[in-house]
Amino acid sequence: MKKALSIACAVLLAVTGCRDNPAPKVMAREVPERADDFVFENNLIAGRFYGKALEGDPTSPGLDVWVKLPGRLVADDWYAGAMKDGSYYHHDHGGKDCYKVAVSLGGGASVPYLYNRLCWPATNYRSSTVLEKSDDRIVFVLGYPEWEASEGINVSLEKKVTVEADSYFIKVEDTYVFTGTDSLTVAAGFKLHGDQSTVVDRLDSPGRLAIWEKASDQSVEPEDGLIGVAIVMPDSESHLFSKELDHALILKDIISGQTISYMVGSCWSKAEIKDSETWFGMIKAVSRKSRSDG
Repeated sequence: MKKALSIACAVLLAVTGCRDNPAPKVMAREVPERADDFVFENNLIAGRFYGKALEGDPTSPGLDVWVKLPGRLVADDWYAGAMKDGSYYHHDHGGKDCYKVAVSLGGGASVPYLYNRLCWPATNYRSSTVLEKSDDRIVFVLGYPEWEASEGINVSLEKKVTVEADSYFIKVEDTYVFTGTDSLTVAAGFKLHGDQSTVVDRLDSPGRLAIWEKASDQSVEPEDGLIGVAIVMPDSESHLFSKELDHALILKDIISGQTISYMVGSCWSKAEIKDSETWFGMIKAVSRKSRSDG
């Protein structure tokens, strides 16, 4: 009888999969095989930060948003494809990289904001550490070495990112250490692509910004989908839409060693969120939750 039950259980597991060992819903890792990227994803969203090998092309702290269909993790497959075809992940394989970053904050990052300008780091991330890892949650830290943000003001940045399953948002905690000034204004936000029919929703709050726009990189394969990007920082002090800087920004003054915390989100109209009204409504809900949690 026991043998028969064991056989039955083995057959059941072969058909349904082992429920005690579910497939991971999150991942994050350095990608030395592809220009030192640092990639992350969950079962809904994906993105990457640029590493040392890309410095100069570009040197940028911005988040490069990848769009994808909900479900499985795709980054490792896309990078494997890119080893044979450098433009692989610019073509649609159930999602793709169609978001233009260049030298910008991309889909959500922060930099010092001094004298009405964004003060870019001198390098891309130069160190990474995975602090926590499970099937549903991964936490990593990226280090940006000290650079001169403005004359006499030197700054370094440690970026902590938390990625959880089943969420369109990641949590970002940026810690700035600086000398040469008692306080520093930091701008967190994202790139505005003015030629992409961008719809901006200020959401009646200085602590949240969201946009809905056409995909911004048409150079490899035209993309007819739409992208939503958002940032939520409940304890911010003001926000700024700058055509001159091509950015939407949330501003906060900090002292050296202080951490700013914010949520960054993205979505794709070919997946579950089809229109700007749904996306903007989600941002309001995330903002309310962030305020109550804070």
